[in-house]
Amino acid sequence: MRYFVKLAYNGTQYHGWQYQPNAASVQETMNKAFSVVLNTTLNLMGAGRTDTGVHAKEMYAHFDFEKPFDLVSLVHKLNSYLPKDIVIYTIIPVHDEAHARFDASKRTYEYHINTFKDVFSQEQSWYFHQKLDLDLMNEAAQLLLNHIDFQCFSKVNTDVNTFDCTIFEANWKQEKNTLIFTVSANRFLRNMVRAIVGTLVNVGLHKITLADFTAIIKSKNRDKAGFSVPAHGLYLTKIEYEYITQ
Repeated sequence: MRYFVKLAYNGTQYHGWQYQPNAASVQETMNKAFSVVLNTTLNLMGAGRTDTGVHAKEMYAHFDFEKPFDLVSLVHKLNSYLPKDIVIYTIIPVHDEAHARFDASKRTYEYHINTFKDVFSQEQSWYFHQKLDLDLMNEAAQLLLNHIDFQCFSKVNTDVNTFDCTIFEANWKQEKNTLIFTVSANRFLRNMVRAIVGTLVNVGLHKITLADFTAIIKSKNRDKAGFSVPAHGLYLTKIEYEYITQ
């Protein structure tokens, strides 16, 4: 049978989700835990990659296993084995053709900027003390919904067949000393959210205009877009599937 795993992790100590031969990854840590607890070699397929240092409040992966097991007991055993920065919420039986990566219909990210130097959140948000024009940044964010090709925000030399993404939502809000950017799309390119945020910060600093922002998107040139903000402020917060009730 095939199963989906719903999990979360603090990405501070990991070089992203994807397995890497000479660096700690969430996938490798999960594979080891499942293989030990279920006493067989397992390889989990994640819903997508996250960069080094990026966090996930909600992530999905799938695996296949033939023998029956108690779902609640397995979750408890895995959480006891896994390090403190990874948690499994639930394991869900799905149909045999279900795929954690290809079947995801919508993904949502948040980026957190802290306007106050908080020593207790240095690894969970980016401290940026300069005044930002949040209203103008929200105007620019809405312009993203008018476009599909986001090559200008993609990491260069990435192995993809298309730079097209459908963005469903993009907005900023302020909660006390934290600015939160939320963006949802059917798919994201490598480094895309961090590059978008860096460019929007330039809008908020009045370094570029709304017309400039649109021109950057149309240019399809990564060099024209803004800087890539630090990874530790980025969270994968939600992944949606048509056959899973959230």
